Amino acid sequence: MRRRNTAGEPPRRRGTYDRHGVAGYTAALVLLVLSYGLCAVQRSQNPSPFAFLLILVTIAVVFHVTAVRAAIQRAAWVVLAVAGVATIVATVIGAEGQMLDIVFSAASVVALLVAPAAIVAHQAKRRGFNLEALLATITAYVLVGLLFAFLFNLVSLVTPTPIFGEENAESLSNQLFFSFTTLTTTGYGNLVPSTPGSEAVAVTEAITGQLFLITAVARIMRGASPRSVAETGVAEETT
Repeated sequence: MRRRNTAGEPPRRRGTYDRHGVAGYTAALVLLVLSYGLCAVQRSQNPSPFAFLLILVTIAVVFHVTAVRAAIQRAAWVVLAVAGVATIVATVIGAEGQMLDIVFSAASVVALLVAPAAIVAHQAKRRGFNLEALLATITAYVLVGLLFAFLFNLVSLVTPTPIFGEENAESLSNQLFFSFTTLTTTGYGNLVPSTPGSEAVAVTEAITGQLFLITAVARIMRGASPRSVAETGVAEETT
């Protein structure tokens, strides 16, 4: 008869995947692309409230897909709802100012820090490499890039000195571009951090990017290994 897992469900064959997870991570990626686009056209250092709203929705989707504990999900929904309503109200009444920008930026950092952690914890419980794992890896990677973009943004908002020097515009667009080139260790050289805070964030991101890639490759190799295939529960006949 077919071997069953601890939950009593028949094991999934090699190459199968959770359609719910695939749909969820696909939705999260679409939202992240939209968030990236809104940030990329921001020619000032002020965070876009619309991008922040999209990030909140993305976090909600990630929490749902990763099936975090019900209590955590409920608490997260309350926090996200309050933050979303506050953002909409602030936008409608035309509220602005450096303190509000700092709040938006700091809240984005916190949200973008929690989401990749939830994805990593979720995927650590999985066995085998499939479409869901691939989408989860890409989603987490983009989230990390956005996380550091808003860290650079936060540093620029709380320090009087331009983080890329006087000759470069202090904009969320530049911070986003620099974040992803640093995460991938591309380093075009057109933007260079010029303050201790921005330099520290850049070094941290470069190390994080390398560690993430190593972890992702290890995840793929584990999923492709014969041992992993056996662990996923390839159907076996037992006497």
